[in-house]
Amino acid sequence: MPVFDFSLLLRGQYHEMLVAGLVLSLQLAAATLVFALPLALLVALLRLAPVAPLRWIGFAFVESIRNVPLLAHLLFWYFGAPEVLPEPVKEWLYRGHIEAVSAVIALTLYTAAFMAEDIRSGIRSIPAVQFEAGRALGFGFLATMRRIVLPQALRITVPPLISQTLNLWKNTSIATVIGAAELMYQAGQVESATFRSFEPFAFATAAYLTVSLLITGLAAWYQQRYPARPA
Repeated sequence: MPVFDFSLLLRGQYHEMLVAGLVLSLQLAAATLVFALPLALLVALLRLAPVAPLRWIGFAFVESIRNVPLLAHLLFWYFGAPEVLPEPVKEWLYRGHIEAVSAVIALTLYTAAFMAEDIRSGIRSIPAVQFEAGRALGFGFLATMRRIVLPQALRITVPPLISQTLNLWKNTSIATVIGAAELMYQAGQVESATFRSFEPFAFATAAYLTVSLLITGLAAWYQQRYPARPA
């Protein structure tokens, strides 16, 4: 019968490694969310802009990002993009935390592309009379969006954005392929050092599940607190 030793998860060096990995995973998710939300809003507005070239820019961003696997984005920003930077900038990046920076950039662009479509759908769900009311009041496109449409659309968009946040949290695990010392990477390091696979990966699984359930609970609370109303 296998003997499991969970004491290495509760104290000592390996416990600290796993906790540090969990903290970095949470930091990657939080930083990505901070950057992705405003970028997604900007892209959604570009896709709905009355000027055709702006719509094309928004369309090109969304389609070029979400139709390429996240792993390819991550590897590009870690291996490819630094090569075209000036040498001082490249040296500065490699002296710092290039793994975490590359992961945040890739996750931000990838998450923003999907969030932009959710926000655009929320805006398009607002009745056309709301836009007409804005024009009747003398507002332009941006003023109508800011004062009338977005406050309504963003409330509708919150549940799908929470779902995208859940996807983002799970996607942070892919940063392990470039050596970012997040949760999966640290679980692998502990497994290599101790030759015990079940315990560190059980810790990682439980951590991902716990945070995912918290995000899911937040979505359920929001839907109960602010039920969808017909337009």
